[in-house]
Amino acid sequence: MSQEIPAGAAERVQASLAESARLKAAVAEALAAPIARAAHWIAECYRAGHKTLLFGNGGSASDALHLAAEWTGRFGGERPALPAIALPANASETTAIANDYGFERVFARGIEAHGRPGDVALAFSTSGNSPNLLRAAEAVRAGGLRSIAFLGKGGGALRDCVDLALVVPSAETARIQECHIAMGHCIAELVDRWLFPEAAQT
Repeated sequence: MSQEIPAGAAERVQASLAESARLKAAVAEALAAPIARAAHWIAECYRAGHKTLLFGNGGSASDALHLAAEWTGRFGGERPALPAIALPANASETTAIANDYGFERVFARGIEAHGRPGDVALAFSTSGNSPNLLRAAEAVRAGGLRSIAFLGKGGGALRDCVDLALVVPSAETARIQECHIAMGHCIAELVDRWLFPEAAQT
């Protein structure tokens, strides 16, 4: 096997990382206040004894699972577990709903089952146009939950269906998802700082 790195590979890595850094700087400039607002809503949700429900498709499903794990596990220091349900995590539930009701209902049905007034729903989507996310937004509104969407590519139709849209100013899926994780980490850090200040400092 050749040990030679193909020509231009290192430069491509540098360009990708530079663009990711540039985009994160743009997000910091444009979305710092809305991200902080999202964190405040979630902290108040947890303070009142409610939970978060997170969902998305494909790589965005992974982002939903990732952020949910920051709350049910821990983000930084030791602190009590926080209730977060990643709807795509249960393959039996997801496939049963898709089989019986159609894929467009997989998250709406999960919201109907698990969501309660006072909970916060977090949707992850690079396009904002997935039918199952739009149906979920309808269920969120009908159920009296608050909604936050992590979006890109202008926000799509979902932008106007949620209480707070965090739209990454990019059309490139990979870069958008990188920003979504960074934004989620900022939110998790603020939630910890506000709810568990001693743990956040360890």
